[in-house]
Amino acid sequence: MDERILVTYATCTGSTAGVAEAIGKTLADGGAQVDVLTMKDVTDLAPYQAVVAGSAIQGSKWLPEAMQFVRAHQAELARKPFAAFLVCMTLAMRNGEKYRPHVVEFLAPVRALVQPVSEGQFAGVLDISKIPSFGDRLKFRLSVLLGVWSQGDHRNWSAIRTWAESLRPRLL
Repeated sequence: MDERILVTYATCTGSTAGVAEAIGKTLADGGAQVDVLTMKDVTDLAPYQAVVAGSAIQGSKWLPEAMQFVRAHQAELARKPFAAFLVCMTLAMRNGEKYRPHVVEFLAPVRALVQPVSEGQFAGVLDISKIPSFGDRLKFRLSVLLGVWSQGDHRNWSAIRTWAESLRPRLL
């Protein structure tokens, strides 16, 4: 089998898609064949030697479609090297790193189904105009006014690439 890796993701506002693309590019730069697809576009895991799956966090959880993907492919994911990541605005809060031990637990439901060989946790992008729920937009606007968050792109591309580079020997 070729060294083919699937990087798949679920996103709310597009931030997680950018993280998945960066992970895929880093793995491809290391010599692997990589497909980067939304979870809803994945129908078959057979062509892949390994899978990297990630989701935005909403309500301290992976998105429902991401959990459904893991449940639907649980048996096959358990037979392949599998890595998981999340994109969470909690890590972009003032002193966000102190919340990392809490954020790591957002992957517990994934771990209960399939044990990842590695896990990544990354901050995302806060663009209030892309938040679909009026109530959530209001909460984020208030949080920005109170200095809890700041709008903008909080993704640490260096940390994302470093994590992706560390995956290659674990996946292939």
